[in-house]
Amino acid sequence: MADQSTNSSIMESKPPHPLHQIAETPTHKLLLKQWLKEEELILNRIALKETQIDSVRKEITHLYIFFFLFHSISLLLLFNASSRDPRGGACHRSWVPSVCSVLCSLGIIWAVRYKSEVENHLQKLLDREKEDANLLGKCVEELKKKGLEFDLMKEVDALRRAKSLRGEIKAVKKWSARDYVTFFFFSVSCLVLGLTRVILCN
Repeated sequence: MADQSTNSSIMESKPPHPLHQIAETPTHKLLLKQWLKEEELILNRIALKETQIDSVRKEITHLYIFFFLFHSISLLLLFNASSRDPRGGACHRSWVPSVCSVLCSLGIIWAVRYKSEVENHLQKLLDREKEDANLLGKCVEELKKKGLEFDLMKEVDALRRAKSLRGEIKAVKKWSARDYVTFFFFSVSCLVLGLTRVILCN
């Protein structure tokens, strides 16, 4: 009888599980529901941003392909035209394909640069959404773990400070991949101009 009374007293003195505490407290229960709903919304926004980034990257790839196809076909056509005109008459009209090549190159370079800026903007938004999802996930885990002992202001402020410190650690890059791509396309455009002059005049 003494052992049974001891066991019952231990069970009565044992604190309830944090999830039971949350279920019995309307404020904590409502807070957990709101956080879980917000977490689901953030995950949906992350999926949407990832889809948008994939779409923009496909468009950039198509621009790359069009750039090289256009100049390759143009050089072949110019070579055929120059071979049919051995007197060099095409050399006097070389400014026409040169201007067309420059305009097309500038248009594609601008489009690639613009799409790259869009991709970079979407990537920043995606990183921010992932940080928010990580912060909210940690808050949910802490709430489930601590129950009524969870201090909303203290825990959230600590996680936000950790998030701001991670943002300050990120280094600022002087040169980005977009700058290298722009320089590469500009160099190829200059090379195509030189080849156009050589093909038509030699």
